[in-house]
Amino acid sequence: MAAGFPLSIGHAIAGALAALILGTLAAVAWVAGGLSGLTEWDLRAVWFTLWQAALSATLSAALAVPVARALARRRFRGRGLLVTLLGAPFILPVIVAVLGLIAIFGRNGALNGALEALGLPAIGIYGWQGVILAHVFFNLPLSVRLILQGWQAIPAERFRLAASLDFAPRDIARHLERPMLRGVLPGVWLAVFLVCLTSFTVALALGGGPRATTVELAIYQAFRFDFDLGRAAALGMVQIAICIAAAALAARITVPVGFGAGLDALGGPPAPGGWRRLADAAVIAAAAAFLLAPLISVAATGLPRLTALPPEVWQATRRSVLMAVISALLCAGAALALALTMARGAARWVEAAGMLPLIASPLVLGTGLFILLRGTVTPQQMALPVTALINAAMALPFALRALIPAARALEQDYGQLAASLDLRGWARLRLLVLPRLARPLGFGAGLAAALAMGDLGVITLFAGDRPTLPLMLYQLMNGYRMADAAACALLLMGLSLGLFWMFDMGGRRDA
Repeated sequence: MAAGFPLSIGHAIAGALAALILGTLAAVAWVAGGLSGLTEWDLRAVWFTLWQAALSATLSAALAVPVARALARRRFRGRGLLVTLLGAPFILPVIVAVLGLIAIFGRNGALNGALEALGLPAIGIYGWQGVILAHVFFNLPLSVRLILQGWQAIPAERFRLAASLDFAPRDIARHLERPMLRGVLPGVWLAVFLVCLTSFTVALALGGGPRATTVELAIYQAFRFDFDLGRAAALGMVQIAICIAAAALAARITVPVGFGAGLDALGGPPAPGGWRRLADAAVIAAAAAFLLAPLISVAATGLPRLTALPPEVWQATRRSVLMAVISALLCAGAALALALTMARGAARWVEAAGMLPLIASPLVLGTGLFILLRGTVTPQQMALPVTALINAAMALPFALRALIPAARALEQDYGQLAASLDLRGWARLRLLVLPRLARPLGFGAGLAAALAMGDLGVITLFAGDRPTLPLMLYQLMNGYRMADAAACALLLMGLSLGLFWMFDMGGRRDA
């Protein structure tokens, strides 16, 4: 308790966060009253959730291997930009990407136009195949980044030794690359599997029906259409159990790769010529086209309509920006207080409370809050505050991961000096903490703002006549106003990336 301010606030925030997550989950469990209320339809949703997540993870990891290998062994102009763009889908609003995929793979999309010209049958995007396609679109870049890090972690000395022994490409693959992949791929697969387990927006836009409904979508349907709180709560408990089981499995399956340490010299796998050079170029071009074509299509269609959007879109824009900024500030403030508390050796429960949002989905938390607050406020009154609060909570673990190492270094390097100068409270925050932690704090706030800006989850439970921008986009798509939807998507994409950039650059300024 030496410096007072962050420690006491950090404990209070940890307690409030634990009460929010565990309290809402307890409310859901209380209303659920067991799993006997689940129907055959719900069990199908559970089965679909599991197998689509498994197939999406398998395809994403398998397709990422040749792309990561090509990027690891080739150097070309624009490579750095392409690797940076691979991180964009993480902060890209899901509904924007779905609209882009429809523009390319939909009934009137570019791909079906080409197939028709060749006299081939058209393909459909709605159903399980569309859900899996969208999941691969979002998770292929994540898988490539993770596997590329594995390739870059192989010491350059190993490749030089392989060259001195005159190893052929198949020998390098056998002795260096396959062992690395055996260590990295299980973690990649499980990371994607976890992401796909909680899929909602993709299933809402492209799935539905008896053969393509996830548990999250089933919760929404039970809550919104049937108003069956017991069934929604039971589905929520199933969702939590699946997430906890998958997270526990992910924590156990981490296979170390025994390459040993290197000298951190620059280098990488050799770049073979001949057909392998052409194959690498083709793989990189195909991946870039798959990831960028939907976004380029949205921009090209939406730009001419941008200034002609109806007034309700701009009203939704103001609501979304306000909610995103509030979520970012809530997330950044809570993450800063928790990180400083952990850096001073707080009890393990404080860190555990910061990670609690990982076990609950936004829809489950929204259902729990509705159960707790019904009778006191209307769903429309709680829509924006609850959405801002839940979005801040869901982004908190990511912000904490960025802040905790920097906060611990700050405490180790300057803690004793600050204590000897009796630097505490606002003066410590202004003169020491904020200047040293501005970069990770800005990154965390930017991430929270971008995720909140593009969220189409909990707002669908409560929104009446005051939709946010992602919900407005979804309504335009359902109304087949595709040109307006594309312009709305372009606006949403620009605001999400702009908010992330604004907070992230604000953290870098003078830091």
